[in-house]
Amino acid sequence: MKHFLLFFFLFILFSCEQKKQQKPDNPVATGGKTDINNASVSDWMSWEGGIDVVGVTDTALKNPNVIFHIARMVHTPVGSAPSGMLFYQPDTTKPPVIMGFISTDTTVGKYFGPKIFKGTPFENAPVLKATFDVKHENASATAKVTAGGHTFECSMNDLGNAYLISRLPSQMPPFFQQGVERKADKVMLKIDGQEIKLFIPPVGISGGPAAVVAPNGVYAR
Repeated sequence: MKHFLLFFFLFILFSCEQKKQQKPDNPVATGGKTDINNASVSDWMSWEGGIDVVGVTDTALKNPNVIFHIARMVHTPVGSAPSGMLFYQPDTTKPPVIMGFISTDTTVGKYFGPKIFKGTPFENAPVLKATFDVKHENASATAKVTAGGHTFECSMNDLGNAYLISRLPSQMPPFFQQGVERKADKVMLKIDGQEIKLFIPPVGISGGPAAVVAPNGVYAR
């Protein structure tokens, strides 16, 4: 049931974001009614050195079956640690190979679901202990993450210019987003030593490009 809920969540999320791709990235700057700069905040997380990829391994799939969403360091009210989220479901008729929040510190990892993703199927997602090796260069970034008995290696090249994001909450994702992103034109992902064929949709789970390097940012609600 948990796997079904997660996949259903991804389906709804991906569909909603596809509908939003023609809207401006910053509704506040274009006349939105909510003032993002004065919004009340009860829960938050910030990061530096982020690498985010959402994709499909088959163009026949209408929903993402790969999420690699990690950061070199994540700060929360309960502590700081390299952390992120992994989802890989190569066969969509079977449970995911791996799914959940990951961190070097499970206390930090357990914060994300009930605080940042409260009210979504991710609220009760499992937390896995992980190791991280993340490097950012001028026009590229790499990350090697091991969790749940699997190793993910991601590289991003031909990064675009940095731009500022300021996104309002929606039904999913249910939090404010602010920070800096750089779109990646070239993405390579290996899982357990094998490069997988990955197709990147125009919009990811954040509402922006589906493959970005995120030097810094914050989620808050």
